[in-house]
Amino acid sequence: MTGSPTNGPGRTPSTNGSAGPSANSPGQASFTALREQLHEAATSFADGPGALEGILLGMVDDVDRAVREPLEIFPVCHHSPASALAMARRLREKQPKVVYLELCEDMAPLLDELRNCRLPVAVQAFASDVDGFPAEWAPLSVVAPITEASAEYQAIAYALDTPGVELVLVDRSSDHVFQWDSRHGERTTQEPSAPADGVPEPEAALHGEAVGVEIGDLRPRFAELEEHLLRHGKVRHWSEWWHQYVEVPLGDSDHDAYRQVMFLVGSLFRRLAPGDGDRVRVDEDRERYMWTRIREHLAAGGADPEDCLYVCGAFHAASRVEEFGVAGSGPFTISPRSATTWQHGLIPSSHAAIEAQFGLAPGSVSIAATQWAKNLKRTRVQPYRLTGQDGAKKPRATKKAAPAVAAPPPEAAEDRLSGFLRRPPVLDTLDEAELLGWSVDIVRAARRSGYLASTADAIAVFETSILLAGMRDRAKPTPYDFQDAAITCIEKDAVPGRRDVRRLVEIMMGGDRIGRVGYDALPPLARDVHDRLAPLELKLQQRGVQRALLDMNSRPELGACSDVLWMLRRLMPHGAARPIMGERKLGERSIQESWDLALGTHQRALIELGYEGVSIEQVLEQRLRRDAYGPRATTAGVLAAVEDATLYLGGRRLADELGARALEVLAAERAVDGAPEVLRRVRGLLAYYRTAEPVLPPWVESFVKAGYAHYCTLLPTAFTDEDATVGQVAAMLGFLFSMESLALSLGCDRAQLELAVAQSRPTDPERTALLWAAQVQLGALSRAELRERCGELLANPMVVPAYPRYLSGFVHALVPVPGLADVVVEAVSNAFGRLPDPVLLPWLPSLITTLRAGAADLAPLLIREAGRVFPARLAALDAWVPPWREAPEEGAPGGDRMRAAGGGGRAAALLFAHPGTLDAVAELLGCDGAWAAADEGPADPAGAVLTARHPDTAIAWESLLTGA
Repeated sequence: MTGSPTNGPGRTPSTNGSAGPSANSPGQASFTALREQLHEAATSFADGPGALEGILLGMVDDVDRAVREPLEIFPVCHHSPASALAMARRLREKQPKVVYLELCEDMAPLLDELRNCRLPVAVQAFASDVDGFPAEWAPLSVVAPITEASAEYQAIAYALDTPGVELVLVDRSSDHVFQWDSRHGERTTQEPSAPADGVPEPEAALHGEAVGVEIGDLRPRFAELEEHLLRHGKVRHWSEWWHQYVEVPLGDSDHDAYRQVMFLVGSLFRRLAPGDGDRVRVDEDRERYMWTRIREHLAAGGADPEDCLYVCGAFHAASRVEEFGVAGSGPFTISPRSATTWQHGLIPSSHAAIEAQFGLAPGSVSIAATQWAKNLKRTRVQPYRLTGQDGAKKPRATKKAAPAVAAPPPEAAEDRLSGFLRRPPVLDTLDEAELLGWSVDIVRAARRSGYLASTADAIAVFETSILLAGMRDRAKPTPYDFQDAAITCIEKDAVPGRRDVRRLVEIMMGGDRIGRVGYDALPPLARDVHDRLAPLELKLQQRGVQRALLDMNSRPELGACSDVLWMLRRLMPHGAARPIMGERKLGERSIQESWDLALGTHQRALIELGYEGVSIEQVLEQRLRRDAYGPRATTAGVLAAVEDATLYLGGRRLADELGARALEVLAAERAVDGAPEVLRRVRGLLAYYRTAEPVLPPWVESFVKAGYAHYCTLLPTAFTDEDATVGQVAAMLGFLFSMESLALSLGCDRAQLELAVAQSRPTDPERTALLWAAQVQLGALSRAELRERCGELLANPMVVPAYPRYLSGFVHALVPVPGLADVVVEAVSNAFGRLPDPVLLPWLPSLITTLRAGAADLAPLLIREAGRVFPARLAALDAWVPPWREAPEEGAPGGDRMRAAGGGGRAAALLFAHPGTLDAVAELLGCDGAWAAADEGPADPAGAVLTARHPDTAIAWESLLTGA
């Protein structure tokens, strides 16, 4: 995290000089010998004392200062087995009464819930609604992962399970993490390492986009220094160097040697850090913050510093700020927190997620877990573990606590660095049994993953591991050497399965353990979901996919489970709840459903839902309101929210409110981008309300009226707007024509639509065809005239290349005018029948691509119409005559009547061919009369006769229209 380089109120500028004790301070003789040796080394290597001597002696001053602090400082490295082992030892020896821990102070109430979880898990602070930060930062998330092989977990377990011990978190709050991170949106601290094959593991995303907080960020910030260490250490990455040259030597060190070495390493990386002002400022502010909180607690509680233990990263333990120590004098003002409301909880974590978030090498945390188990077995140290933890042993009989070991006085600090630095490396003999077991296990795992591995490969891996260790000047192969040897000997050219050999070695070395948050530690929403899905009788906390079968017909109580599952599908990521059989639509509910559930795999997403509300109904309502009232809300989006509210929440309250909001958004829109989606949503809602409700909701009627006027106003502009597509214009016409009867009954004027169509002047072929279809629907253009225009297009050689675009416009016209399907089929057929092959074949690909790109969803309507018109058998095709070329026969029954009626349509032909049906209807209505002959027109209009018989209706209309 970075921030502004300027010093805020209460901050004191830091210098690169030593802040350690002066040459005349008491106890200076403790490191006198080491100082003399470093002075001689600086003189020899740098041709005289200078900058190198200042750095070396400054490091000794930092160590001396930290060692002599009355409050014992315990430096650690994050997820370091050596640090965890030293912490467990020291806690049993010292038995401190107060433990100060470098962790966000607002996360303290959650630590006791760790006993209900299976590690690794992460403590999370989450804020979805921000107040005091830029809106684009939301949601804010801070996580602190905790593994069993970490010093902080040992301190937490000791403090929570030991009576009379107080645990105090002293690091900045989650709110201050973002207050001090002024460049959060472009943060580039450490790039997460990707797997060798470039495909990230799913477990690496368990932390999401959260900001990670860790204890002990011990990695060189000087790129040249890290490169130098890796090159001369003959290792590939920093995790391997730390394991080889720090973890293993410190595993058997005593307490004093461990502390001084960690102080020295922290001081080295601190003094050789580049001049990144923002990062240095944040680091120093964190140190000021922590020491300020420690002094406040000591002053308020009156604890003796000798009975306390301060656990922090080695980088911060070698601090040189004025606030350092219980006697620090530098003033520091802690800024107040913002008004953002933070939610806290536990989320599952994994080794891969920790590695990805903090830029560690893949497999390093799993290897650290294996090293932790080996250290415990070798040293027989009894670690601390929270009572009730998953996998924890039953507590033994309560024993009297061992008396605290008095810490030596500050003046008696002994120099253990000189002996440690001069001690030759301990040659750890080869453990052939261990290496042989690894070789056999990796071959077995490779076989299960599809590799053609054999016993010969196990022998090759064994020998190659020893060879690589010898080439790298190691007496014993490390897990990293073994990993390289396994990749070389087994993987060869290809990866037959989902996992490569590198991944198999990580799993074998302890596996990518994935944590799980227990039921008691879940937020109320997550527990409510588990309780409501209990009738399914599934282990929902188990990772992996589980199949749930719901038969609501035989077990009606499963209907409530179905409601929960559909809401989870709406709220959670894809794959958490996936329907296999069954659907939920407006007016439709399945009586049998089948689901694939993976709530255990997506436990983090379910927990984060709990930060938004206490039930999934509340969260869904909040999200629907947020979508509807957000600054980027569209009419289609609000209508989708109305549909979801009706589907999942039931009732009319929220749906009516969101419907009124849709009306407001529609009135403010000036573009037609969402017209197709608006048309689809409105049609679905109208169909639902007409069948499920006695009357339409008021907002629906208002929306239809406003939409009719709105799209009539925008129609002429849309026909010529280059940004509007032909599909969007067709959707506007579809809204106007399909809602016309309802809109007119609500008081709209049809003349407005006629004027809008008359004012439209498109120049594009697609929109021109669309306009012709609209004119046919309005009666301004007959179907015969439309056929003539299509024939003229085919007869004009200059227009023939653009004919596919006209056809595309006609196909889109099926949205507002579906009755033109026969005309479109006729237009396509005429093109294939009239155009010669030299003309037809060049634009045939253009026709296919145009229809596929712009009207793929309307093609089934054309195919259905063509299937009705064209003969079903190939033998009948030669004698087949298209219906649009047929002329009615003179002697055909009803031919004269059809000509007399002036109709050539299929419906009129059917009526005149079978007049008995019409005669029966006329008799039922009380009408009498005879069919008119072909050469005589009707004596009186039928409508006038009906009006004369029933004058009350006409009189009512007259009074309504004249206002009399």
